[in-house]
Amino acid sequence: MAKKKVEETAIEEVVEETPKKKRASKAVKETKKEAKVEEKKPMPTEAKATALNVRITPRKARLVIDLIRGKDVKEAIAILENTNRAASAPVLKVLKSAIANATNNFGMDEDKLYVASIYANDGLRMKRYLPRAKGSASGLVKRNSHITVVVKMR
Repeated sequence: MAKKKVEETAIEEVVEETPKKKRASKAVKETKKEAKVEEKKPMPTEAKATALNVRITPRKARLVIDLIRGKDVKEAIAILENTNRAASAPVLKVLKSAIANATNNFGMDEDKLYVASIYANDGLRMKRYLPRAKGSASGLVKRNSHITVVVKMR
């Protein structure tokens, strides 16, 4: 009988301890919620997309990029779809990605977006060789570019 009483008291202690832990965890959760409410970050005003190592030279990409810098998004898409350049397809793809980032991630209105900045930097350079006369070879550099688009709301 002495063993039963000891077990019962131990069980009662365990039952009494669990609600206290739950109450404590609720208090911690409430303080975390309050901290989140206080730490509201301002909504971002811009969205960005980058395409790395696009297989087109930066010089050729800049010809297309200069056409749409500062334009509204709808107008920029129309320009790129009607431009007969090899670089227009990858630039259009990056622009659409930036628009999708703005609308899905940051809740921006697609009709108010414009191309704030757009640029093409050097990417990796692939070094190849061409066979030349008398068993020699000359170098050939195949350039890639990193295309970055930043869209903002007006």
